[in-house]
Amino acid sequence: MTNQHLNFDTLSQQVISTLQADIETLLNHANLPSPLHEACHYAMTGQGKKVRPLLVASGYLTVLASSQAATIDTLPLFDDNCRRAMLAVEFLHTYSLIHDDLPCMDDDDLRRGRPTCHIKFGEATALLAGDVLQTLAFEALSADLPGFAPISNDKAASLLTLFAPRARRMVSGQMLDLNAENKQVSQPQLEAIHRDKTGALIEAAVLMGAACADANDTQYQALTSFASNVGLAFQVQDDILDVTSSTDTLGKPTGSDEGLNKSTYVKLMGVEAATDYAKSLFLAATQAIDDNFDKNSSLIDLAQWLWQRQK
Repeated sequence: MTNQHLNFDTLSQQVISTLQADIETLLNHANLPSPLHEACHYAMTGQGKKVRPLLVASGYLTVLASSQAATIDTLPLFDDNCRRAMLAVEFLHTYSLIHDDLPCMDDDDLRRGRPTCHIKFGEATALLAGDVLQTLAFEALSADLPGFAPISNDKAASLLTLFAPRARRMVSGQMLDLNAENKQVSQPQLEAIHRDKTGALIEAAVLMGAACADANDTQYQALTSFASNVGLAFQVQDDILDVTSSTDTLGKPTGSDEGLNKSTYVKLMGVEAATDYAKSLFLAATQAIDDNFDKNSSLIDLAQWLWQRQK
């Protein structure tokens, strides 16, 4: 067995380059009319960190590295099913960002350092772009696509079973978040919001990557614990960065949570306590991997990289 630990920067570069090519493939396959195609392409090709596709790839490689037959030092790093899962989470995430930025939601005019989709193309086109990106996320997991081997019915069903309910939870979490504006909420209530709004898609990403590598039940349990803790930590970090970072650094407006009077971890517990809480969540996430997988897991590298966002 070759169980070579993949440098995280190398993994990130491979994910981004693979994803960029596959995004072009899926958008061209969709054959969308103008200006819908241009709006979708604009939204999908911004300079995002690609955290969710990285979680898919890291979940896949973490499980693969535990196999007695695993080899992770040759290209391509990802099989076609893993590429499909990376596409699905990135398309779904981008749709959610387009809709979150709309005037009827958070009313933001900057995303990833550029004008938001509705500022660039108009509100109606942006709304439709979000709609079609959501449907393409599901198509990525099931349809025959150029440049991809056909996906088996069993594998498509297993991926959709992990993906669909968490896509629905993401939307439910957004509604709960809107309901909590201008209200005082408890920590359990706030966590219920963000385990759905932010955490659900992060869970889907990790678990779909694991499914592509045929994870067993014990591995799924460990990865679910990892994803649950990272998903919540990611949101706590976002709340902190909204008050401690700059618009230029984040690529989106800061201070918007306070402007909308949203319920946040900073508002609930303060920056210092929220930072300590995020750290404890990251530690719990990495412990779940340490206890069940190789110590050099790509998921641990990813969790450490995410923690560094805050510093």
